[in-house]
Amino acid sequence: MKNTSINVLMVCLGNICRSPLAEGILKSKLDSKKYNIDSAGTANYHQGKSPDPRSVAVAKKNGIDISKQKAQQFKTKHFEMFDFIFVMDLENYHNVLELATSEADRRKVRLILNEFFPNDDAEVPDPYYGGDAGFDHVYSLLESACQKIANRI
Repeated sequence: MKNTSINVLMVCLGNICRSPLAEGILKSKLDSKKYNIDSAGTANYHQGKSPDPRSVAVAKKNGIDISKQKAQQFKTKHFEMFDFIFVMDLENYHNVLELATSEADRRKVRLILNEFFPNDDAEVPDPYYGGDAGFDHVYSLLESACQKIANRI
């Protein structure tokens, strides 16, 4: 990991659809010398694999290249490595919190859409089983949330 001042992790289920998009979007908004942004999944289904081609396509359509990302599974060590951990839905939220070993760990975990819709606990829908329109919708949600995050941190 780079020696940076702020480290942000995006988390979804498999780390091939939503969190790679969130990683790419936030990276496009922040200086890579000051911020380290990464992503992970709570499940180990896709470790080492590239993002879903539909995520790659919607990112590319919006001027962002996420094709070189590789899926990894969220581990307890990530609490030490990251200052902020943004999760896509309540299941991810609870799965990540189960691995927390302290109150400080738990305070790092946030639902990403609460950045844009405070305290609504809104979820980023998983577009995996849908069509291209679902990926466009997810991109739009994450774009809004990541802009708020970039403005705040």
